[in-house]
Amino acid sequence: MSSSFGEKVKISIFGQSHSEVIGVVIDGLPVGEEIDLAAAQRFLDRRAPGKNAYSTPRKEGDQVRVVSGLFDGKTCGAPICAMIENTNTRSKDYAQLKDMPRPGHADFTAEIKYHGFQDYRGGGHFSGRLTAPLCFAGAVCLQILERRGIHIGAHILSIHEGKDKSFDAVGITKEELAKVIAKEFPTIEDSAAEKMKAIIQNAREGGDSVGGVIESVAVGLPVGIGEPMFDGLESKLSSILFAIPAVKGIEFGEGFGVATLFGSQNNDSFYIEETGAIKTKTNRHGGSLGGISSGMPLVIRTAFKPTPSISKNQATVSLQKGENTVLSVTGRHDPCIVPRAVPCVEAAMAIALLDLYELFK
Repeated sequence: MSSSFGEKVKISIFGQSHSEVIGVVIDGLPVGEEIDLAAAQRFLDRRAPGKNAYSTPRKEGDQVRVVSGLFDGKTCGAPICAMIENTNTRSKDYAQLKDMPRPGHADFTAEIKYHGFQDYRGGGHFSGRLTAPLCFAGAVCLQILERRGIHIGAHILSIHEGKDKSFDAVGITKEELAKVIAKEFPTIEDSAAEKMKAIIQNAREGGDSVGGVIESVAVGLPVGIGEPMFDGLESKLSSILFAIPAVKGIEFGEGFGVATLFGSQNNDSFYIEETGAIKTKTNRHGGSLGGISSGMPLVIRTAFKPTPSISKNQATVSLQKGENTVLSVTGRHDPCIVPRAVPCVEAAMAIALLDLYELFK
């Protein structure tokens, strides 16, 4: 399994959903950077399970223990190793899944690829549980980026048919991002949040699940971040965002909408501000031209599929018996993972952007 990411700033995530601990090793951080562990913990708490009616009832404290890499509260050049204990596992809920793979999960493909040696409990290393150490690594990177004037935030753009309004792709500010991410259910319009919560609750009561879209933005990026061809902004960010379980689509700027436009409609005209800075009047390119940051807000939308673990009966197979069968998934699962995935998207962006920033220096 490949569980590492990055060239200058490297992360390696370890553990499984039901292993004793999960965690991350972060290597290559600039030295002398003060890391506020309390702030990092608050960031991680945003994705913690069992906190509200629309998430899994599995409760985990997700308290991070840093065992290396910091001295007197600052990065010292050694890799940071952070661990989180798994304290509320119910492995028996997954006993049948080694034989009967869940539709929409990695159970079947992992069974074949790893010849039955994979840890199938709770999804093992494929589980969304592994986004906890991802979020810690992202929180560390985000603190370093913010000292360089780069700020990241996200909101829930849609859940099923419920929709929020989009960020202003040209004029979004760090203050507006901070206001949205401070909300318990991060939408721009509070009325959209209430509609989305009702949609999630209806899905839960019906034994079903729903997906949605998260819109994220980075502001303050200087012009020139990104390394074509394969380490461009879109390439690098897509690689780490697709590592978040349940992500099925990513678009930058106008995204798939550009396919319906003429070039004259899609191109963003340049102009010079009074300060002398070169900007674009619109931002359909989403802050990236040729895989390199343009100085405009970096705008990304990430699509999440509905949680595949649902209590409705689903058709599957018995691998041992070689016959068709029916599965009803037990255990504790989110009827919608989108609200808890918001900090995961922010974290993934922070890790990729700090890696690219260090290459850019």
